[in-house]
Amino acid sequence: MADEKALSVASVFPAARLEDGVRFLAAVLGIDPTFVDGERWAQFDLGGARLALASGAESSGAAQVMVKVADAAGTAERLAEAGYDVVGPVAGPHEVRFSVTGPDGWSVVVYEPV
Repeated sequence: MADEKALSVASVFPAARLEDGVRFLAAVLGIDPTFVDGERWAQFDLGGARLALASGAESSGAAQVMVKVADAAGTAERLAEAGYDVVGPVAGPHEVRFSVTGPDGWSVVVYEPV
């Protein structure tokens, strides 16, 4: 069971225009983003926490929780076997990810860095 434990969690918020969202969060947090990937993704790391912005195809259009794991395929299989609705995996330029929907209809993005 120890290998199935999440490695970290982050909040992800949709951004209509990534540049505007980055400017806003940089002003609020008082720091520059840790990572920006064009017009699709930006993240801020502060005090062991991560806050991310997603735009375009990277955005679900809703705020989500993102969970980092060591084995995305194994985690997806375990959650599907438990009866949860798993969509994916999808290979992105930096990760393999899938979404899983809980009983109340909100989803979590689970990912493994590549």
